[in-house]
Amino acid sequence: MFSMNEFGNKLYSGKTSFPFVQRRRLWFIIAILLVVGSALMLMVRPPQFSIEFTGGSQFIVQAPASTDQALATQAVQSVVPEATTKVAIVGGTDVRVQTSQMTAKETNEVATALAKAYDVAPDEVNKSFIGPAWGENVTRQSLWGLAIFLALTFLILAIYFRTWKMSAAAIIGLLDVLVITVGVYALAGFEISPAAVIGFLTILAYSLYDTTVVFDKVRENTTEDGEQLTRTFGESVNLAVNQTLVRSINTSVVAALPVGAILFIGAFWLGAETLTDISLSIFVGILVATYSTLFVAAPLYAFFRQKEPAILAHDKKVLKARERAVQAV
Repeated sequence: MFSMNEFGNKLYSGKTSFPFVQRRRLWFIIAILLVVGSALMLMVRPPQFSIEFTGGSQFIVQAPASTDQALATQAVQSVVPEATTKVAIVGGTDVRVQTSQMTAKETNEVATALAKAYDVAPDEVNKSFIGPAWGENVTRQSLWGLAIFLALTFLILAIYFRTWKMSAAAIIGLLDVLVITVGVYALAGFEISPAAVIGFLTILAYSLYDTTVVFDKVRENTTEDGEQLTRTFGESVNLAVNQTLVRSINTSVVAALPVGAILFIGAFWLGAETLTDISLSIFVGILVATYSTLFVAAPLYAFFRQKEPAILAHDKKVLKARERAVQAV
C-alpha cells in the first residue's frame, strides 16, 4: 500500500528522485508555452476590468419578482441607447446592472426605468456612481504596489541568500505565476476587480514563501557539498527540490482546499462576487505557484550557475571520482 511517509523518506534520501533539474529544458519549453499561451489569451480575450477601474454607474434592483436580465438591458437602452450594460444576478435574488458613465439626470431616469421594468418601488433600486478618476487612482496604486513588491523581493532575497542569481530565479518564477494566473482569469471570463488584485498580490506572497523554502534547502545542500565529491551542483539542487516536494504538495493542498470551498460557496451558493473574484485568483495562483517553484525557479537557478568556474571544477572532480570508482570495481 502506498505510504506518503515512506514516499517522503525515499525522496529525502535520494532513493526516489524526479528529474526537475536534469530535464529542465523540457520544463522551460512547457513554461514558455504556458506564458505565451496566456499572453495570447489576453490578446484574444482581453481582461474585463470592473467599474472600480473604468468608472460607471451601478444599480441594484432588490428582490424583483422576475430576474430576467433582458429587462435590465432594455430599460437602460430605453434611456441611453448607446450605453454599455452588464447585468448579473447577485445573491440569487437581486439584479445588478452596471453601465458606462452617465450624467446624474440619466442615472435617475435609468433607475426609474428599472423600477418600472421589474415592477418594484423606486426606492428598491439602489444607484451609485464611480468616477473615472477614482478608477485611475486604483489602477495606478495597484501597479505601484506590484512594482514595489517585486523590487523589495529582489533586494531582500539577494541579501538573504547572498547571491543575485537566486533573486533573479525567484522573480522570474513570480512573473511566471502572475502571467499564467491572469491568463486563466481571462480565460474564465472573470472581471478584474480590486478584490482580484488583492488575490494576485496574495499569491505572489505565497509563491515567494514556497520558493524561499526550497531555496533554503538548495543552499543547505550546496553548502554541505564543500570538498565532498558525492554530488554535482545540479544533483544537489535536484535533491533539495525532491526533499521539499512532499512539503510543497501538502502545503498547496492544505491552502487550496479552504480557498476552493470559498470559491464554490461564493460562486454557486451565495453569489458573492467579491468572494469569487479573490478566491479564484488565489486558488489558481496556489496551483501555479507550486508548479513554478518546482519546474521553473529551482531549475533556473541551477541553469544560471552551471557555467561558473567553481561549479565546473567541482562537477569535474565529482565525475572523475565516479569514473575512478567504476574502474576500481
